[in-house]
Amino acid sequence: MKLLFDENLSRRIVPRILDLFPESSHVSALGLLKTPDVAVWEFARSNGFVIITADADFYEMAITKGAPPKVIWLRGCDYPTAVAEELIRNQSIRIAGFGDEQDQAVLILRP
Repeated sequence: MKLLFDENLSRRIVPRILDLFPESSHVSALGLLKTPDVAVWEFARSNGFVIITADADFYEMAITKGAPPKVIWLRGCDYPTAVAEELIRNQSIRIAGFGDEQDQAVLILRP
């Protein structure tokens, strides 16, 4: 599974989770910084990414449009990068399973 980290999450998290999700990236690494959400959505859909975000914008798009792409929402993510990393690591099996679920568009995670 390829995770695409939204700009509201630190780009420092990507190298920390590559052992679990090796094809993951951050919008900044792909030239998508300051890009409208709709364009990020289309990029993720076209390139097989699951969007991981800390705000409700992509959640609302997923509810409205459906998948793909799927969305992982780190709800209430006002915590440090290390805590976000720990959450992703602790939920990695759930995240991987979410990628295989055909009928789910959104996964909400909280520490």
